Amino acid sequence: MRNHKWKSIGSSVRLIWEMDRWLLVHTLAASVIGSALPFVAIVLSGYVLDGLREGERIEKLLIVSLSAVLGIFVLTVLKDYFKKLKTVHTDRCGKRYHTMMSMKTISMDYPLLESPQVNELRTRIQHDNDWGAGFYSLVWELPMVLDNLISTIISTLLVLPLFMKYDAFKSVFAIVLLVLFILVAALNMAFQVKKKREMYRLLDDPSLDKSYFSYYLWRGEDYHAGKDIRIYGTKALMESKLEGDLLIKKAWMRRIIANSMQSGYWRNFVAGFLQTLSYLFVVIQASKGLLSIGAVVKYAGIIYRFSQSLSDLFTALEEYSVSGNRQQSTLEYLNLKDVLAKGKLPVEKRAFCEGGDNEYEIRFQDVSFRYPGSEVYALRHINIRLHVGERLAVVGLNGSGKTTLIKLLCRLYDPTEGEILLNGINIKKYDYQEYMRIFSVVFQDFKLFSFCLGQNVAAGVDYDREYARACLEKAGLGESLEKMPSGLETYLYKDYEGDGVEISGGEAQKIALARALYKDAPFIILDEPTAALDPVAEYEIYSKFNEIVEDKTAIYISHRLSSCRFCDEIAVFDHGEIIQQGSHEQLVSDRNGKYYELWQAQAQYYVESAG
Repeated sequence: MRNHKWKSIGSSVRLIWEMDRWLLVHTLAASVIGSALPFVAIVLSGYVLDGLREGERIEKLLIVSLSAVLGIFVLTVLKDYFKKLKTVHTDRCGKRYHTMMSMKTISMDYPLLESPQVNELRTRIQHDNDWGAGFYSLVWELPMVLDNLISTIISTLLVLPLFMKYDAFKSVFAIVLLVLFILVAALNMAFQVKKKREMYRLLDDPSLDKSYFSYYLWRGEDYHAGKDIRIYGTKALMESKLEGDLLIKKAWMRRIIANSMQSGYWRNFVAGFLQTLSYLFVVIQASKGLLSIGAVVKYAGIIYRFSQSLSDLFTALEEYSVSGNRQQSTLEYLNLKDVLAKGKLPVEKRAFCEGGDNEYEIRFQDVSFRYPGSEVYALRHINIRLHVGERLAVVGLNGSGKTTLIKLLCRLYDPTEGEILLNGINIKKYDYQEYMRIFSVVFQDFKLFSFCLGQNVAAGVDYDREYARACLEKAGLGESLEKMPSGLETYLYKDYEGDGVEISGGEAQKIALARALYKDAPFIILDEPTAALDPVAEYEIYSKFNEIVEDKTAIYISHRLSSCRFCDEIAVFDHGEIIQQGSHEQLVSDRNGKYYELWQAQAQYYVESAG
């Protein structure tokens, strides 16, 4: 446990160093100066008293005193200067930390992002940061450790003459006093460790992770939930959950407070006990004529600082080790290793080079796949070939493996068995980023960001305004674009800009389609691209689908079989397997096939609705 504590402290300081090493430099400088300041006054007081007793010239005492006061003033200014610098670097360090965490999430391999183990780790990080301020606690608590450590070192060095000059070690009382110092300090530390372990066991109670209080605290401010809360009158339901949660927390808080009070009582008792013994020792030495009045004042002040700093140091170390330990989940997250193979072979830019033949071929060769941690295959023995310029529709019931096929094609996952080939070469051998560039995908659960419309379309800071506008018009958003207050510079949603616009599901789907077109990749994949569109808008998309995708390969996933008729080929999925493949006419003519069954079911629905 002791090694674990020092390891957590070391890793915490190392994390700050990686974020901003100047933060540590300024924190250390402020702590050294701040810890030294009280001792200047203590030593000066002793010097002045002894000088007055011994008849020292007033001029000399004034010069020394004024010099000391000037030194204190300069040190105070320097301390405040370094504290200001530390505040600036703390803010910058915190931003770097949050940026680093975000970049880790954005850049990690997708299998990790969806992994139950990684999601559990993210939950642990949230819980660890709930009891404190996360990374900031490492920065805020570090000065307490350094202040008390430096103060203890300085007071120890200054008090040494008390034991050496006056041969105090020959006194049995001095030896007993030293032993008591060590023994009581050790017992106090052991007690503090025990109480803090008890307290943090309470804080780590797993049931607290499931509290409604935490749920509403972190998610209750999402304004998108406001409509449902009001329409369905869920206020009473929420209040009942919170009231029950508060009863549990009330009993839990009583235990935490009682634990903290006991810990604080014994810490202060030990500090007072050590001070009493120390003062008693100083008084005895003074009564024997071994100490002057100035020395008594000086050593009394130093001993007080020593005992207080030593006690507070143990407390600060324990607090910091706990904060550092709570960052182990963060370090574990940041150190996650990628799981997908990253090849180095460049992808031929045949679609973009002058005179390129645009000949890309992708082939699934006996591909099977199951998600990490699952024993059930999501796909089994998939064999399919795709050429640039073809239109492929993928149909089937929910859970039949359609979206999983797309995830494998885009290398969000690698096959469990079999291989996927691009122009005859396993896609694992290609440079990962280059391979991703040949795909534009509109996922069923796509996301738009609270940036301006143009940046959403381009997925970048800078963008071609005319091209972005053309893509939006091609996707069917031209009329809505004209009504937006700032055109392409209009912000979506109100998360960051008060005048941001709230767009409908259909408009969002068109923007996502425009984003796929803007990328201008040779493969475009549409996963239920018209699910949120009204019938008129859906018809417009279908009627000019070939115009929209141009000479790209289009892979189209849909539950609406009528929307698949324009595709060259249709693959019917069922329980992770391709059970039929062919054109619409071929598949619908097979009255015993799954496609015919689905077609008839949907056709009957529309006939009944029309009747």
